[in-house]
Amino acid sequence: MIPGFSDHLWEGGETPIAYSRGGDGPPLLLLHGFPQCRAMWAEIAPVLAQSFTVIAADLRGYGGSGKPAKMEDYSFRAMARDQAGLMTGLGFDRFHLVGHDRGARTAHRLALDFGFRLASLTLMDIVPTHLLLDELSKDVAHAYYHWFFLSQPAPFPERLIKSDPDYFFESCLLGWGAAQREDFAKAQLAAYRAAWRDADVIRGMCNDYRAAIAVDFALDAEDLERRVPCPTLVLYGADGVMAQAYNVGETWADRCMQVTAKGIPGGHFFPDTAPQETATALMEFLSGSSCP
Repeated sequence: MIPGFSDHLWEGGETPIAYSRGGDGPPLLLLHGFPQCRAMWAEIAPVLAQSFTVIAADLRGYGGSGKPAKMEDYSFRAMARDQAGLMTGLGFDRFHLVGHDRGARTAHRLALDFGFRLASLTLMDIVPTHLLLDELSKDVAHAYYHWFFLSQPAPFPERLIKSDPDYFFESCLLGWGAAQREDFAKAQLAAYRAAWRDADVIRGMCNDYRAAIAVDFALDAEDLERRVPCPTLVLYGADGVMAQAYNVGETWADRCMQVTAKGIPGGHFFPDTAPQETATALMEFLSGSSCP
């Protein structure tokens, strides 16, 4: 899945979690986004592994991880429990955490529920979930239509997607700014296709989006006054939808105690399209960041 890494399945929690491990040093957990899997880190994780013990995990519902049956089992709180449990199972009480897209939303929830365990937090190309849904603009709703399509009751989106999953999911990869198919590494794109052609993965991803609206919005509303205590890096695609619609770093200013924000060339999928720039930004931040 990731060059030089070993692949594993952790079965000590609510659902099995697939992960890849490599490197040596302080522990670092990487969480991918939609519609991908941990192969997203294939060109970034080996760079980070020069200085860190890197764990790249699949979220529940994605890739090789478990796919619970119930929609409510896909909240970011449930996903955060998975990943906190995985790191406990691997013997890591404190760790750095990096997430992109759905992985970043999971990381934010993990920072709220298990913040004492984080040495640092990196959020990639998201604004807070509650903010996005509560103050939804016409332009964001138009660009991020998939939030509302995927969250429709089963089996409506699943049946439509299964007719041509490559067409639908690749339209997502290419539709959020500054990306062409050739910008994605062939091996990584092949791994994404292999994952999203699985009917259970399609169902899991739809349930992820259903839960964001049905479960997570209310959970986040209860925590609007809470702030992430550890140093936080916010990376965003300089040419993407989020950067056009928001001052991305500013949206996190009242939700984190220490925030640094930086744009990376490209759109939403800059970890795929600009892996070297992404790895450099991560190394600079991680090397100098740690909560007391």
